[in-house]
Amino acid sequence: MLRAEGTHSGRPRFARRATLRRSLRLLGSFRFEQTDPGLFYGGVATDTADLVADFYRDLTGRSLRGTIVLDVGGGPGYFADEFERAGARYLPVEPDPSEMHAAGLRVAGAVRGSGMALPFRDNAVDVCISSNVAEHVPQPWVMAEEMLRVIKPGGLMVFSYTVWFGPFGGHETGPWHYLGGEFAARRYRRKQGREPKNRFGTSLFAVSAAEGLRWARQTPDDVQVLAVFPRYHPRWAWWVVHVPAVRELLVSNLVVIATKQDSALQSAASPDSP
Repeated sequence: MLRAEGTHSGRPRFARRATLRRSLRLLGSFRFEQTDPGLFYGGVATDTADLVADFYRDLTGRSLRGTIVLDVGGGPGYFADEFERAGARYLPVEPDPSEMHAAGLRVAGAVRGSGMALPFRDNAVDVCISSNVAEHVPQPWVMAEEMLRVIKPGGLMVFSYTVWFGPFGGHETGPWHYLGGEFAARRYRRKQGREPKNRFGTSLFAVSAAEGLRWARQTPDDVQVLAVFPRYHPRWAWWVVHVPAVRELLVSNLVVIATKQDSALQSAASPDSP
């Protein structure tokens, strides 16, 4: 259930980091995603760790030290160092073995598995994150439900994805994705002589900002959505998520932050409880 744009304590701690300088730095790094992924993902990893640490402290009053952080679609493990530096145990889950080894990195405990059927029991981890992955799976909201399932009551879920009609929605096939994903993919193949890494309909799908907001509103009562905002925008521009159509073009990446309560405690607190 979408109850707030910020945390229960008011403006999210992370808002102070959401400056124009940060936005320009992160958005500018996207041009290196294909040519220098270490540079691109290194900056995103630092920013992601800061985002998660801030929201986890807002939620629990504690740092990430001693927590288990599950990264759905963690790929080759670019985020590992940042979370381990924060004192967390970092576990990436990735379905594609070629992605797991793409950068020559090794992450102890890395798991091969699908985000749509996470190979973990209920209430297993303190934090579950997914960064720029939902647009690569055919059922992103099934993945979101799985992420909620595996976090402990009082844990944190961070679900961040690239919006299809935003400037980066087509990934390397953009901006031609505005004329259709299949058209953009065929054009890329014709121009480059090979299929794009992110092939529309196979490894790239159209996910809208409206879908993320709809999912947030429809979560059950034991789920509290703490924040929904455009990840790479400065704080003063977060309002764009409230404007239909405009948000699809201007929100390059939407992030949904959520937690869940213990179902037994939720039942006991309900006025309808016996």
